[in-house]
Amino acid sequence: MNRKFGIALAALALGCSAFAQTKWDLPTAYPPANYHTENITQFAKDVDAATGGKLKITVHANASLFKAPEIKRAVQSGQAQAGEILLANFANENPIYALDGVPFLATTYGDAKKLYDVSKPAMEKLLAAQGIKVLFMVPWAPQGIYVKKEIASVADLRGVKWRAYSPATAKIAELIGAQPVQIQQAELSAAMATGVIESYMSSGSTGYDTKTYESIKNFYDTQAWIPKNAVLVNAKAFDALDAASKDAVLKAAATAEARGWKVAQEKNDEYKRLLAERGMKIHKPSAKLDADMRQVGGIMQADWLKVAGADGAAIVDAYKKK
Repeated sequence: MNRKFGIALAALALGCSAFAQTKWDLPTAYPPANYHTENITQFAKDVDAATGGKLKITVHANASLFKAPEIKRAVQSGQAQAGEILLANFANENPIYALDGVPFLATTYGDAKKLYDVSKPAMEKLLAAQGIKVLFMVPWAPQGIYVKKEIASVADLRGVKWRAYSPATAKIAELIGAQPVQIQQAELSAAMATGVIESYMSSGSTGYDTKTYESIKNFYDTQAWIPKNAVLVNAKAFDALDAASKDAVLKAAATAEARGWKVAQEKNDEYKRLLAERGMKIHKPSAKLDADMRQVGGIMQADWLKVAGADGAAIVDAYKKK
């Protein structure tokens, strides 16, 4: 090999290594058209643009790579470099994860943001201990009750086959005397169509995404709580990035969080309108149903404070003072 050719090859190799591309997989349980998934997809595009293509994030929607309960473990173990989870689904690991799923603690977006601000440090510390870094969190719409029959009180829900997708929704089923059935979102449409469930609590977006209006015709807008999805990254995967790429990811994440909170609020009324246009009756809860559900919320708040201990009490106290 002559000297000039050797130098050319070395220069080419150096150029290739300078543009070593990093690829991340980011699984989520929600469909491509859901605003959470759209927001994450835009985040991935922003990272790609900001890094000049050095970091490519592939979003795997609709539980196509991992099912919802598997995503956190996949990120923690490095099977996926990043992923999106519903925090409340992991209450059995630590009660702090369930805070935004405690009924009637924070029922407006303003209150939900306050709760997020005071609980974020504790959440980040918990996840960091598991080798996970929080990139951003985005809320769902306030949660209401989808049910086949019209209801006037909690008594009307006794014995109803109720979708339980988290410890909190399973606990509600227990308190109201419904029959809990474990169903993840990707399986929800089929479960309704086949009569496996007759009722569940979720947001307007879930009802629209899953075409709930084809099987269930009543939505009671209880505005019981506002849960959040968290987009997480494996800490080792993040730490392996160069400084410029880390900065690009964090900036894109901050933008995605701000965008997500704004879109969530805009979409809330839109989803209820879309549901109504497709035959769903949107009900304001009766005074009795509202009082019954708030009683359920009171029990669950007290239970949460017992298991969350001093750390949980400090977060709730800070939230109430904010």
